[in-house]
Amino acid sequence: MMQTKELQQKILRLKKEKDFCILAHTYQSHEILEIADFTGDSFALSRKATGVSEKNILMCGVRFMAETVKLLSPDKRVVIASGDAGCPMAEQFTRAEVEAWRKEHPEGIVVAYVNTTTDLKRACDYCVTSASAVKIVSRLPDDREILFIPDKNLGSYVAKKLPTKKLVFWNGGCPIHNSITLKELQTAKEQHPEALVLTHPECASEVVSASDFIGSTTEIMDYAAKSEASSFIIGTENNIVTHLQYELPEKQFYPLSKRLICADMRLTSLPDVLSALEGTGGLEIELDGDTLREARVCIDRMIEMG
Repeated sequence: MMQTKELQQKILRLKKEKDFCILAHTYQSHEILEIADFTGDSFALSRKATGVSEKNILMCGVRFMAETVKLLSPDKRVVIASGDAGCPMAEQFTRAEVEAWRKEHPEGIVVAYVNTTTDLKRACDYCVTSASAVKIVSRLPDDREILFIPDKNLGSYVAKKLPTKKLVFWNGGCPIHNSITLKELQTAKEQHPEALVLTHPECASEVVSASDFIGSTTEIMDYAAKSEASSFIIGTENNIVTHLQYELPEKQFYPLSKRLICADMRLTSLPDVLSALEGTGGLEIELDGDTLREARVCIDRMIEMG
């Protein structure tokens, strides 16, 4: 049985031999982040991939992230390390449902969180990340209905920031972030009264309202690094608590809830990464020309709007 360091060394050797760039979302385990060329939020990783020289991209994350990489780098071969790693939120709604809404609301605008399938993006006008959602929606007309999918919590957060917008939501969202309760936050605060609460806007509105800072995963990590505070309660996937403790050992980090664990993100292991590089595992992402062209529209608009 190979030890962690042996696996990592073999992976690092193989990725050079086979011309792979490894991307790892920050919800991945620490040993995977250690062997990645780039780590970060899903869309930031996709943008990074467009500038690398390698012909092959290995995504350590979930399927919609690998699809987004393929959308932005269609000439590269994109492989996801664990083919079973999906995203319940991304898969909640279908393109047919969105197209039906568009027929009923011909003047409506559809905004898709990046955490959606590529097929769903084909029916959307704009794509957003958790960091860019407020900025992009603020530039849309006040007099037109805006369907924000799939995450009603992120949508509600945007609506509070932009009260003049006519935002409409469906009952979707991240089942992990959305399950966290205000009581859990209050309990964590009682246990660590000196700690600031940093949460992701995918959490329920009452949890977000009781937090000291709300932001994307990257924004949460940046805030903790720059803050003069020394202790923090982290309201997003618990691997972030681990990563922050490694990066900032002089500070203390606590999970808002022990239930903040994404099973799909945890599916990817170092042996999965090795198998994908060896060609015995992983799943190559293949998108046809129509899908690539149509799904790129909402993403290109997001990039244009900053």
